[in-house]
Amino acid sequence: MITATKQSRAFIIDKTVGIAGLSVRTAPVPTPAPGEVLVHVRASSLNYRDVIILEGNYPIPNLEGRIPLSDGAGEVVAVGQGVTRFKVGDRVTNSFFPEWIDGPFTGKYAQYSGDIDGWLTDYRAVAADALISIPDSLEYDEAATLPCAGITAWSAVKGVKAGDIVLTLGTGGVSLFAVQLAKAMGAKVIATTSSDTKAQQLKALGADETINYKEQPEWSQQVRELTGGIGVSRIVEVGGAGTFAQSIKAIAVGGQVSMVGAVAGLQGAVEVLPMFMSQARYQSIALGSRQDLEALVRFIAEHKIRPVIDSRFPFVDAQAAFERLMTRNVFGKLVINH
Repeated sequence: MITATKQSRAFIIDKTVGIAGLSVRTAPVPTPAPGEVLVHVRASSLNYRDVIILEGNYPIPNLEGRIPLSDGAGEVVAVGQGVTRFKVGDRVTNSFFPEWIDGPFTGKYAQYSGDIDGWLTDYRAVAADALISIPDSLEYDEAATLPCAGITAWSAVKGVKAGDIVLTLGTGGVSLFAVQLAKAMGAKVIATTSSDTKAQQLKALGADETINYKEQPEWSQQVRELTGGIGVSRIVEVGGAGTFAQSIKAIAVGGQVSMVGAVAGLQGAVEVLPMFMSQARYQSIALGSRQDLEALVRFIAEHKIRPVIDSRFPFVDAQAAFERLMTRNVFGKLVINH
């Protein structure tokens, strides 16, 4: 039972100067307004976006005073007037863009930890329409990995079919989800990585072939060799300018490069002729709608996919989770248990 005197902890961005800018505050547990539910947050997860926000490099102004993190999962403990989607006791996770229910992306949506408070808190009052139910097959910490990385990977591999060849880059959250989803769709997966240890982990996850990009900086050549010179039909391109030239050389004629991120850098030149000759589709990925998230969760439950979690941290040690993510030496998602 939630009493009027009960307090909710939350991490706050005091200043966008990195981890030192985070502090913990307490406030009364919010009351859900009409159309809202009150979620007792049980887990949240980090994305590299959260590091960029904390460092003041995210293109949304006035971040100071916001609660960070875009991904959370928990239990509904109260419902506001008019809510019919959920009842007390339901297990839920959030859609990344709370106002994008379905249809094409318009870009005109609020963002957690930017325009509105995020999920690094004990209790969150949120519009019921922004949430979906969690299947029994997923724990709270697993469900909390889906709103950003999970749905991005889902959108990046949408349309992949049995017999296709998918290339993933690295071992971040999106890439690992893409390996699991593409394999469940019947595709062959080639994954790049930086170490033999991670190569073995990728193969255990389902990757058919791995390429060490430190040993093979021109890794597109090896991709061509592994595909009989044809190239791959889909690339989950998370590197940006630092890897894009190689992706152009690795994509098959008529394939698709799903442009997800820029973890390998923002600056770089593009060779227009090879890009033109590939006759490929270069598709930017803007996560997904609530409807897309519901489709992802059904697929995950049907295929018994378990999100890969690198490590878990208690709420009070959330700053340590940020520190680990900043090392970039992770395999899977970083989760905070509330």
